[in-house]
Amino acid sequence: MRHLVTACLLIAGLIHLLPLPGALGADRLAALYGLPGRPFDEPNLVILMRHRAVLFGLLGAFLVFAAFRPALQGIAFVAGFVSVLSFLWLAWSVGHHNAQIGRVVTADWVALACLVMGSAARMGLQHLRGP
Repeated sequence: MRHLVTACLLIAGLIHLLPLPGALGADRLAALYGLPGRPFDEPNLVILMRHRAVLFGLLGAFLVFAAFRPALQGIAFVAGFVSVLSFLWLAWSVGHHNAQIGRVVTADWVALACLVMGSAARMGLQHLRGP
């Protein structure tokens, strides 16, 4: 079960690292999110979206790091759940997204499945170890 916890955190971490190239600039952001033309011509939006890419990179790196540090796994699962569930809720509540955002939704469902399995395995390990 210990390996399942590690694998699940690694997969969730890698999924969170996928937006990181968006930090490189507006063209990369447009490609990542499938937005035609030059949607990131507005400098404030570019700043916010590039910063978002960096934050996802940090979260992804933390999830990957925590995969090998049992003491950090609890908080890593909490952070992963907050990230994935908030995005899935936003995508559902807004709706009408394009195909690329649909792929992000699918990736987040995969991440959610990994987080559920990994946290259940972690709780099982803790139960086996006892108090």
